[in-house]
Amino acid sequence: MNAIPRSLATPVPDSPADTSIAGGDEPSPTGGLDLVDSIDRHIWHVLARATHGASPIAISTAWYDWLAHIAISPGLRAQLTLEARAMAFEHWKQFWIQTGFTLPRSPEEFGALTEARLKFIQTAYDEWVTWLTQSTARPVGVSRVHAERTSFSLRQVLEAFHPRNFLLGNPEALRTTADEAGANLMRGLGYFVEDLSDAARLSPRPEADTSSDLGKTLATTPGKVIYRNRLIELIQYEPTTSQVKREPILITPAWIMKYYILDLSAQSSLVKYLVDNGFTVFMISWHNPGPDDRNLSFDDYRQLGVLAALEAIDAVLPGIPVHAVGYCLGGTLLSVAAAGLAREEKTRLASMTLLAAQTDFTEPGELAVYIDEAQLAALDADMESHGYLDGDQMAAAFALLRSRDLIWRRIQTEYLLGQRGEQIDLVKWNEDVTRMPYRMHSQYLRHFFLNNDFVQGRLTVDGHPVAVSDIRAPIFGLGTTKDHVAPWRSVFKIHLFADTEVTFALTNGGHNAGVVSPPDHPHRTHWIHTKFDCDHYVDPYQWKTQAEEREGSWWPSWRDWLAGKSTGQRKPKALKRADIDGNMLASGDALAEAPGLYVREVATR
Repeated sequence: MNAIPRSLATPVPDSPADTSIAGGDEPSPTGGLDLVDSIDRHIWHVLARATHGASPIAISTAWYDWLAHIAISPGLRAQLTLEARAMAFEHWKQFWIQTGFTLPRSPEEFGALTEARLKFIQTAYDEWVTWLTQSTARPVGVSRVHAERTSFSLRQVLEAFHPRNFLLGNPEALRTTADEAGANLMRGLGYFVEDLSDAARLSPRPEADTSSDLGKTLATTPGKVIYRNRLIELIQYEPTTSQVKREPILITPAWIMKYYILDLSAQSSLVKYLVDNGFTVFMISWHNPGPDDRNLSFDDYRQLGVLAALEAIDAVLPGIPVHAVGYCLGGTLLSVAAAGLAREEKTRLASMTLLAAQTDFTEPGELAVYIDEAQLAALDADMESHGYLDGDQMAAAFALLRSRDLIWRRIQTEYLLGQRGEQIDLVKWNEDVTRMPYRMHSQYLRHFFLNNDFVQGRLTVDGHPVAVSDIRAPIFGLGTTKDHVAPWRSVFKIHLFADTEVTFALTNGGHNAGVVSPPDHPHRTHWIHTKFDCDHYVDPYQWKTQAEEREGSWWPSWRDWLAGKSTGQRKPKALKRADIDGNMLASGDALAEAPGLYVREVATR
């Protein structure tokens, strides 16, 4: 059995006082663990494997906190009882008023009346779900985290029993069943068996389908891999204009999924949009880690990722600063790297853009339900045996944040209606999961989500503390109104910590769809405003009243901002291999065509 840190409740591999993001030596399996410790470690392993890394202790503690406080609140209990009685009476009255008191006189009237009543029941159920989940936060004394956790877990249970999820409670499914004489249910049963066999690993996952699309319908922007090390491939895209902006763009995507969310089909590719507007674009494509990569640290991602990419770009375009872009987790990493460069007084960045990326984690939204010491102890135990966190497990956790849309609506469509929808490019990308190295992921969750070390001034790089306030490059931040992963008010906090010009844009949409928002996308709106370093801070609510509202995608606004931070134009250079420090494409190799090799690595088990 591989060794894990002696205390499952302390950072891996760091001690509680160590806030460095660099890696360290793991404890030896023979490091003096006594029998008691071995027994405890085994229990954690068994528990973690049975719950897929979730901690039953964390959720039970939250519910105990709520029950203990509701037990000593007789006034609140009485109020909740009266509210429940009033809601039940009102729903019963409206049921008969809206659906009619008369009996149907024909099969058509019966069908219409039945459908109307079922829809009313669904609406009433939604109101009860809202009331019940909100009631978990009402007892005085319940901690905010416990209130969010009880509300979250209660909502998952209630959503599972929603009338829409069952044939007799779903009017559309009943109508389809009657029209097709039950053929839809037979198709749905077939889809259920397919999915069940896949979940049980009885048949291969359809990852090859996505892989075959790469370079054909997905990740199609022409380019070449100009640099490769054990963690990244660096792609440079072919120019399409006779003149390009002097400063290139380097995009650091999150490694939770593959990079090509920013280079999907041609009509929704941010990379193609930038190239067609005269920018030289470089993209980091992350290696999908396996068991041998268990010791990769967060600092390895900084050095082998962002810093190595900057060095490779400097080998191709010597002395030219870079417009650095970070998306989601990639933006957090970029912020740390930029702060480290600023401390060393290296002017490598012309600007920094953070797309739905957090630097402060005091309000991480619904993701907080997964993060506390008990939860991370279970997750560490789960990751220990493999050396990584399985991508499917993480994808399932994110799906629970929007369970109605991502889980139950899919079940209704496929199993009750018998419809397998054609996968759009964003859905295909979402299913192309990756893994997280054990050491890096544990460090990331503890240093950022749990302890918030970065903005608290406790995070160290190369032995020195780093801070967002050290960054002098102008910053462009983007938030999305329906973001369940990085809530926009949390992303907005870059205003609190940056000591430079900050332009912030807020767009409607979610964490992914809001970012992937080409100019021809309908129903898009965004707000934008610039805070100069001499301006006073305003909160998100005041900011939105001051910001300029613009119809359409945020892409053109960002393009114009980047152009304003550029210092002229130049002729594009031919793509060439970046040879630095021996970490390169093998000598004599031709440049690899985009999208490269690492993006094709699948999550084999």
